[in-house]
Amino acid sequence: MKKFLTITLALALTLGLTACSKPGSNDAPPLYFSGHITKIDDSGAFDADLYDLEELDGDTAFLLYKLGDYGLAREDLKECTALRSAGASCEEAAVLVFTSGDKAQTAVDALKAYVQSQIDANTDYRPAEIPKLENALIDKRGETLLLVVANDIEAAKDAVE
Repeated sequence: MKKFLTITLALALTLGLTACSKPGSNDAPPLYFSGHITKIDDSGAFDADLYDLEELDGDTAFLLYKLGDYGLAREDLKECTALRSAGASCEEAAVLVFTSGDKAQTAVDALKAYVQSQIDANTDYRPAEIPKLENALIDKRGETLLLVVANDIEAAKDAVE
């Protein structure tokens, strides 16, 4: 009986220590949020001196990234913060928040196809933009996605870490 009580007490203490660990102490990276777009913009990742970036609303982003073509509904995109070049370059950044991780995973394919279509459309038109597109960052964290096409992709990555 003493042995059983000792094992039970040790197990209870172990569980208690686990429950008292710091919140957010897991290895999962934090989700993306709208503030990341500001951080990227402030990081110098974009050719800000050469091009103006415009804000996009969620409806426009949904259509631009052709999310509906991948079976997503507009209601699946809960939040969107996006900046996009007014036309002189291919630079852009977007944080897209979906209703689930599965919906976000589906959107990854849509964003990859979008970037490829940009490469195809700009190969002859704006060849200097192709390296930016080829180095585009598409990253999923939980139900959030980050898309960045920038002159200095490393500065963009540093801004969100």
